[in-house]
Amino acid sequence: MKYTRGKPLKPEEKYAIVSVKNYFDLNRKELGFSENSVQLTADALEMGVSTVKRVMADFRRNPELLNERPKPKGRPNYILNNSNKEIIRSFIRDANQKGMHITLSVLTDFLKEEKSGSSFHLTTLSRTLDRWGFEFGKGIRTQHLKEKDTTVVARQRYLRRMKENRSSNGQPIKNEVFLDESYVNKNHSNDFTWYSGEDGAWVQKPTGKGERLIIINAISSFGWIEGRVFTLI
Repeated sequence: MKYTRGKPLKPEEKYAIVSVKNYFDLNRKELGFSENSVQLTADALEMGVSTVKRVMADFRRNPELLNERPKPKGRPNYILNNSNKEIIRSFIRDANQKGMHITLSVLTDFLKEEKSGSSFHLTTLSRTLDRWGFEFGKGIRTQHLKEKDTTVVARQRYLRRMKENRSSNGQPIKNEVFLDESYVNKNHSNDFTWYSGEDGAWVQKPTGKGERLIIINAISSFGWIEGRVFTLI
């Protein structure tokens, strides 16, 4: 048996040390060795003298100590391993789509149900979620890409009427007019300006947006419609 420095000893290796040490205790003189049995054991098993002494001290104190398995070195295993990551991700994604409020307590109850009563602290779960890339922040109350039902119905009605106004060759039967609008605020201006460092950035300009000028125009396949509309509100 060759001992590797820094590697924990297994129980069978410890018992081997005890057996070799006892053998030399009984037969050292008959074999003609002048060294003590500890040194002979270390030389025979190719290990340090301190290792032999430590094992023998444990054996004399309590032989059952030799049965203890070596403790793993390095960072201990996490209570929540990566096998739970996709389970939590799916639960959070489904809950967000349904508009549910997700807290650590909700996730804890969910994991206890999924993992048959597993127990862990809320702080442990919080650190685990942070390690997995989840964030706790202000949610979005409305979805900008989600349209109201009335908007969807209006679009469908518009497309049906457009289709009814098309001939077999795709040309409009009645003249179609398209509207668009734009606006500008009365007090609209660029906030950036040159100023003296001694005087500071003090500019006499009104606050607020002020009145709004709305421009509405229309166009058809024959060109712009005469009579643009300007509205000041």
